[in-house]
Amino acid sequence: MNEVLRAIASRRSCRRYRSEPLREADLAAILEAGTWAASGMGAQPAVLVAVQDPETRAQLQRLNAAVLGGGGDPFYGAPTVVAVLADPARSTCVEDGSLVIGNLMLAASALGVGSCWIHRAREVFAAPEGKALLRAWGVPEHYIGVGHCILGYPDGSLPAPKPRRPDAIRRV
Repeated sequence: MNEVLRAIASRRSCRRYRSEPLREADLAAILEAGTWAASGMGAQPAVLVAVQDPETRAQLQRLNAAVLGGGGDPFYGAPTVVAVLADPARSTCVEDGSLVIGNLMLAASALGVGSCWIHRAREVFAAPEGKALLRAWGVPEHYIGVGHCILGYPDGSLPAPKPRRPDAIRRV
């Protein structure tokens, strides 16, 4: 099987992480892979903010959990959270940001790094405290949150793949 197709078929979401930070080379490679995602008209409207600072990560965790109406850690203990943001002036901003997150997860898998897409970024960055984070990061306040991609080294094995739906493909 082709290396890319094997990577696509073997990637799994990780929900248990070791506390050790990512090696800089791993994080740099994963983030660069995100920048190579396809985008409508090649506009590249997405911005990636890699959060490893424990205080900022804890703030994002609190904001994300609040959207769910509770506490806990919606980031499953992952030491790195990548906020993927996009310019809503582009009609394909959500699709473009989604492709970025897909690239991040595939690159992470290829390097033995666990990843998982975490929702609620739109709500987090629409709130006043989220807008303040955008300002602090130098991201225009009108950008929207597409998703969070959590990254870290897996603590244990990843789940086995679920069988693919037999009716998912139709040919006409």
